[in-house]
Amino acid sequence: MFFRSPKRKKQNNQGQENFTTGLYNSLELNIENIKKILDQPDDLVTRKFAIGENGHTCAIVYIDGLTDTKVINDEIMKNLQIELEEVDKSSVQSDAALLDKLSRQFISISNVKKVKTLDDLSLAILSGDTALFVDGIDQLLLIDTKNWKSRNIEEPVSEGTIRGPRDGFTENIRTNTMLLRRRIRDANLRFKSYQIGRRSRKSLIVSYIDGVVHPNLLKEVNRRLETIDVDDAPESGYIEQWIEDNFLSPFPQMQNTERPDKVAAALTEGKIAIILDGTPFVLIAPATFGSMMHSPEDYYERWMIGSLLRVLRYFAAFLAVFLPALYIALVSYHPGLIPSKLAFSIAATREGLPFPAVIEALLMEITMELLREAGIRLPKPIGQTIGIVGGLVIGEAAVSAGIVSPVMVIIVAVTAIASFSLPSYSFAISIRMLRFGFMIAAAFFGLYGIILAYIMVNIHIVNLKSFGIPYSTPFAPAFKGDWKDLVLRVPITMMNRRPKFLQTEDEKRIDKEDKS
Repeated sequence: MFFRSPKRKKQNNQGQENFTTGLYNSLELNIENIKKILDQPDDLVTRKFAIGENGHTCAIVYIDGLTDTKVINDEIMKNLQIELEEVDKSSVQSDAALLDKLSRQFISISNVKKVKTLDDLSLAILSGDTALFVDGIDQLLLIDTKNWKSRNIEEPVSEGTIRGPRDGFTENIRTNTMLLRRRIRDANLRFKSYQIGRRSRKSLIVSYIDGVVHPNLLKEVNRRLETIDVDDAPESGYIEQWIEDNFLSPFPQMQNTERPDKVAAALTEGKIAIILDGTPFVLIAPATFGSMMHSPEDYYERWMIGSLLRVLRYFAAFLAVFLPALYIALVSYHPGLIPSKLAFSIAATREGLPFPAVIEALLMEITMELLREAGIRLPKPIGQTIGIVGGLVIGEAAVSAGIVSPVMVIIVAVTAIASFSLPSYSFAISIRMLRFGFMIAAAFFGLYGIILAYIMVNIHIVNLKSFGIPYSTPFAPAFKGDWKDLVLRVPITMMNRRPKFLQTEDEKRIDKEDKS
């Protein structure tokens, strides 16, 4: 049942240009070829110089802006031109030995390697490395001099908390792996590297804890990543859409987060993190319905507070999906189910309205969605004003014009507040999509339509999988031991086992016997 592969056409990643031509003995030919491959870019720096008393001709090649020029000048050029003693090429047994001598004695950088093909050379230079050529040798040294400008570590914008760490992922993949290593100082923490994109050749890292993660889950994640065949993956959303189980589902089948503490907690549970260079959003697999309702703050507060917050979120999710649909069903088909005084009050506010309840609700919900999107796209100071003031002004104007009832404005406002309470932005969008489906079902069949739509959604959820794990786990299939951390959260001292549905190799989270 678990870790079943989705039905997907097998792809490959062989579409990129592949310069497997070996290097020449001639320095001039090698430099000419790399310039030809890159089409004579203005930011390609080539510096020729001589080393040793015999004047061996050398050259360094790098891309300006991707490298640390201070390191190049102080740790490469200065050592080779000033501090280098005589290197007699005839005294060296082989050309490779000469490169080894330069690497060992005169280049004060730890990450240095030899390459012998144009493919390795072009990719390394475009990644920020510096190439060192020596005339007469068909190999070269690649020296790690990367120094990309990146954003400083800041508080996550999309996942704010009152209590908890304030650092968030950045667009630099090495900064992101550093943030994880700071939190998990385990020798079994693994980072497996990939290159994604036929043209972009971006770095992607799969992170997991060896000895905890299930081998089949890791194998399945790696298999799907190896099928990716795109020109470029500018954001982790491309990766998510490529490797998810069901692209027709409205529910996200992977979590995305800017919070290192959330990723670290997922890794210790036995999940896998996917980190893509160039984006602060890290993917967590697999995902379940329950995990989408959890927030890191649930664990930083005492268990009673964390449990209360989760109950409020589930209630908010119920309101965000069902409240407008229930209003439509009760007003249009089942007014007898409404208490008499409330029914008279609603009828009085709806007197003279030109539209039925469903049109009224759709108009207000669409308007609220437009305001929400406008608030996101506009500059922050203006966006906040548009979102709050715009909603109040339009709602009041609509009531004054006799287009909608005051009750409808209240329902739409409560629904919007409830959807904002959900911790996962992607999951909240799914809830907003379902809301319109339930409203249409209520407009046609009343409460029966809502019940039918609810059954259909449940059938879809129990059949949906995330990397072979049922999306409804641990509700169904039921893993009662995992209910300790589902809707309610028990005290930390009682959460001594990792989630059973992940089938982790190391089940114990706390080294004591499970007395539950």
